[in-house]
Amino acid sequence: MDQSKGNMYTMQFWLLCFSNLLFSASFNMMIPELPAYLTSLGGAEYKGYIIGLFTLMAGLSRPFSGKLTDTIGRVPVMVFGSVVCVICSLLYPMISSVGAFLLLRFFHGFSTGFKPTGTSAYVADLVPFNRRAEAMGMVGLFSTIGLSLGPSIGGSIANAWGIMTMFQVSAVFALLSVVILIGMKETLHNRQSFRPALLKVTRQEIFEPLVMAPVVITFLTYFSYGALLTIIPDFSAHLGLQNKGLFFTFFTASSIGIRLLAGKASDKYGRVPLLKISATLMAISMLMIAWATTPALLLGGALVYGVALGINSPAVTAWTIDLGLPEHRGRALGSMYIALEAGIGLGAFFSAHWYNNDPSHFARVFYIMAIVTILATVYLMFIYRNKYVRYMRKSIRAYASRH
Repeated sequence: MDQSKGNMYTMQFWLLCFSNLLFSASFNMMIPELPAYLTSLGGAEYKGYIIGLFTLMAGLSRPFSGKLTDTIGRVPVMVFGSVVCVICSLLYPMISSVGAFLLLRFFHGFSTGFKPTGTSAYVADLVPFNRRAEAMGMVGLFSTIGLSLGPSIGGSIANAWGIMTMFQVSAVFALLSVVILIGMKETLHNRQSFRPALLKVTRQEIFEPLVMAPVVITFLTYFSYGALLTIIPDFSAHLGLQNKGLFFTFFTASSIGIRLLAGKASDKYGRVPLLKISATLMAISMLMIAWATTPALLLGGALVYGVALGINSPAVTAWTIDLGLPEHRGRALGSMYIALEAGIGLGAFFSAHWYNNDPSHFARVFYIMAIVTILATVYLMFIYRNKYVRYMRKSIRAYASRH
């Protein structure tokens, strides 16, 4: 396929989008309910681990998903990630202890450690390169719809029929995403059959140095996301919001509204200018949340955060693919997603520590998040240099030709 032209909105593309929607809704519908569920098991002090353990496993699995994406194919990696969601969702109702819950959350992280890596590589293979961010924006749009619908669906089901039914519905959504993927055509040429030796990852295969800049930006901008996932359910209840998923519905709705425009703007004006704007808006949203004293103010902060994330996500993913080598696309995306998981995980862990179940600490958590996020703007304005990336790319290609 000539990647400079052609229609990117093929049947394969739409199938991928709908699979992403179902996958995102599956694992996200339980997020607002898990803190209360863990508390009911006697683990209130471990709320920060709900997101932290999940993202830790997702991050640890990225080097493996990146390598397998570049060897056995994009589709098998995506299928594995969705199947993990099915299994874990079915296991939640069977556990009765804090330890078992935390262990299951840890292994559930395999799902997002694999599915997004395969998905992003598949999109990059499928679409014209000059519409890459637009395509990432469209796929992200469907993921965001799933993220938006998930908490509301999960909360409604849990309130009406109980949390055990919610876990079962989560498994059904994940299973449907698998069914869609099974019929999709593989885009990786020269595929290898899976063998245990492929699970051996060398130090060079863990990280792609060419994508250091998007890695830094991803880590700094997703740190606050981990805090939101951990703190917002309690903050919402503190301010009188009965539906703890409403904040996430608002921010994902505003993200939906901006993603396509942001993707097209990124393709036209460049990744860095859009990322500067998104990081600044994200810092502003953290301040708005810190100052929130009513549900309306909190939801206003959610709207601004959603716009910032909607600009950030397609731009940083496309930037990662731009900078990486095509033959190491999975590794490049895996590196970016390691940073994403590290940012979310550490943001969740430290925000839970700073919050410490004390409502008087809500504001200080989000002040710190604002500072961390604005560091991304500082990095892009004063530290990042594109000449270094071009030098590294030339050096790596020269090394590869000699060996």
